[in-house]
Amino acid sequence: MDNPEQEHNAAVPAVQPVTVEVDAFENDSAYGDEISNFTASMTTSAVDYRNENGRRYHAFRDGRYLIPNDEPEKQRLDALHMLYRTLTGGRLFLSPLPPTINRVLDLGTGTGSWAIDFADEFPSTEVWGNDLSPIQPDWIPPNVRFVIDDFEDEWLYGHRKFDFIHARYLAVSCKDFPRLIRRCYEHTVPGGYVEFQDWDSTVYSQDGSTDGTSIKHYYDVIRPAFDKAGVECSPGTKLEGWFRDAGFEDIHVEKLFIPLGGWPKDETLKAVGFLNLIQATKTGFEATALAVLTRNEGWAPETVADLCAQATRDVWNPSIHALFDFYIVYGRKPA
Repeated sequence: MDNPEQEHNAAVPAVQPVTVEVDAFENDSAYGDEISNFTASMTTSAVDYRNENGRRYHAFRDGRYLIPNDEPEKQRLDALHMLYRTLTGGRLFLSPLPPTINRVLDLGTGTGSWAIDFADEFPSTEVWGNDLSPIQPDWIPPNVRFVIDDFEDEWLYGHRKFDFIHARYLAVSCKDFPRLIRRCYEHTVPGGYVEFQDWDSTVYSQDGSTDGTSIKHYYDVIRPAFDKAGVECSPGTKLEGWFRDAGFEDIHVEKLFIPLGGWPKDETLKAVGFLNLIQATKTGFEATALAVLTRNEGWAPETVADLCAQATRDVWNPSIHALFDFYIVYGRKPA
């Protein structure tokens, strides 16, 4: 086995500045029947959604996840899916998967966009997606199956194992990442891969332009609120250690930049920055802050709206060059 420290160093190059563009802003039936019956039995209660402060939230395990699941949020999640594919040059994953794989699991699948795209690219693979909310489309490839499930509870899959387990953007969704990654290890076939893609939600700038801004204030408010709620909002930097502790080998780490705004000169980063700006200002700021601040911190909805409006104002300022670090980490279970 290669020295993991050497591989990590090779995978995470020295930080390079992001150049600012000056004029930027001018089919196995047995398993299917078993789990489908379980999921169907929960369907009625799972769609008895909580409606609160003008947004809709999941019903199954009510309160586990503090982000809405309504139509604006579905559109935002699909915009994020486009953002990630743009960031990675269209790739759905970085793991060195073989051409043929049998079974894949997408944790916290959301609208199911990743699972559907993967199923289209690998039509002979069984693709599973689980989520607290049944918000996935009805028209899906025949090799996709969505189930209502809490990935932090006991998994429904029994003895079944997966060739590849994928998780993307579980920030603010998971209370115990080390336990979840150990469970992924247990449910992966020998020689199979697990890949997590996630944020460090600390906003910063390479030129200091975010100092004192309402964008920074917004994240300085919501990060401690999620910490108090017991969920991890910046898993990206810790993924490598959790993978190593779980027993994975050949761990690969890649750190990417996600700008907030269309200020970068690089065309890919500019596109990513615009997509990030759109998802954040349309509903993202509100979706992330509303429940955690009103339920847990006692804020009035109007005060949350003011916090989001101030952050939105600064995001549209091309002189503010906000960045996030985004990590893609995969590892192989020993054969």
